[in-house]
Amino acid sequence: MNDASVERVGMNIGRRPEQIDRSEGDVNVSALRSGWRERLSARTRTLLDRDEAAFFRQALSTPCLNALSEARGATLVDADGREVLDFHGNSVHQVGHGHPRVLEAVREQLDRMAFCPRRYTNEPAVRLAERLASISPGRALSKALIAPGGAEAMSMAMKLARLATGRANFVSFAGSFHGATLDTISIGGEAHFRDGVGPLLPGCVHVPAPTPSRCSPALGECASSGVCAGRCLSALERTLRESGPVAAVIGEPIRCTTVDLPPPGYWSRVRQLCDEHGALLIVDEIPLCLGRTGRWFSIDHEGVVPDILVLGKGLGGGVFPMAAMIARPELDIAGRTSLGHFTHEKSPVGAAAALAVMDVIEQEDLLTRSERVGAKLLDDLKALAGEIPIIAHVRGRGMLIGVQLRPLGGVSAEALAEQVLYECLRAGLSFKVSGGDVLTLTPPLNISGDALGRGMGILERALRAAAARAIGGCA
Repeated sequence: MNDASVERVGMNIGRRPEQIDRSEGDVNVSALRSGWRERLSARTRTLLDRDEAAFFRQALSTPCLNALSEARGATLVDADGREVLDFHGNSVHQVGHGHPRVLEAVREQLDRMAFCPRRYTNEPAVRLAERLASISPGRALSKALIAPGGAEAMSMAMKLARLATGRANFVSFAGSFHGATLDTISIGGEAHFRDGVGPLLPGCVHVPAPTPSRCSPALGECASSGVCAGRCLSALERTLRESGPVAAVIGEPIRCTTVDLPPPGYWSRVRQLCDEHGALLIVDEIPLCLGRTGRWFSIDHEGVVPDILVLGKGLGGGVFPMAAMIARPELDIAGRTSLGHFTHEKSPVGAAAALAVMDVIEQEDLLTRSERVGAKLLDDLKALAGEIPIIAHVRGRGMLIGVQLRPLGGVSAEALAEQVLYECLRAGLSFKVSGGDVLTLTPPLNISGDALGRGMGILERALRAAAARAIGGCA
């Protein structure tokens, strides 16, 4: 193990825009993006121009791809009336866009009480905290705080870990994402979000992530053999031993954007290492909570109970910004400070939306459906990989699927992924490209069989066309 396998966060020197890391998605400035824009109607282009004039430009967000007029179920409708299947959804559409039960719950709560001032409580907020405890891993996380977004919830978890342990340092993973605020990019492992904005929070150390498909070069024997040799765990163990007092290890059970699953037993060993070194385990379930992988939480597949769990995105049903931190009751030790103190910390409307989302998941048996439909989808895509030479690897869990591409005919995997993306968009399918070469597919858990079939048909045709162009040398 050499020192290249561990990264300490400090002052960062900015890179030129063309050097921006693309691990969370594209930066919206490619030639294909420009060509896509020219196909849009004059009315839509005018709205996009107004948007760009009114909002700050930022990679991954602005300039925008298109303008929408509706979102319902698994379908987006753009300003020109074109329907597009949404296999992205920013991870908020577990129950689809605008589920009638969620909208009904929000409307009823708006009529009754739209806002609850701080220092007061309300029935929906209390019920939400109790409901989250009832579905928590091992039903062991029985204390909650609600926040407007995932980054804020992660910030609360970091503060609580410091208060509970009396320690300052954090260990997290290379390539991870936990939010875009200064404290969360300090623990986040993507250079894209950190470069040029330092100094960051001191005491944050990144270790190699358990991502077999992208094993760190510093861990060469794992990558070359194709078999996990546990070198990343060795790096974590050494870091916990040598990096001073660590308040918490923070990780995503699955790296959701590139759909990198850890080797079996990885998180059990992390739990053991945290216990041995007096560190808490904070699990980030912000994008994968509430059934995406076939369980309420992706960590449930590992049989591991963290000390603190952070969730968000789909918690608000795509209607209200909602996130939460849930933790072991013995960590309720911050009565003389404020972990969150957010204006909407007990929003009755947000709580009503969240409760309705969980009702829909239970009553429509979406955990079972996610596991069953996702397994079939994974099998079908793996079979397709044997026929289409640009597909390098297919992986997933539940209705979280990643299709990793490989270069072909002198065309890079990144260029092929972008070609597939825009061909799918033109045909009516939207998804995310992650890490430059992974097509990340996250359809709603309740998507109809017909819609899922249409989407997969669009994807298959685009993959075959891109492979044919690459082989024919006309890419």
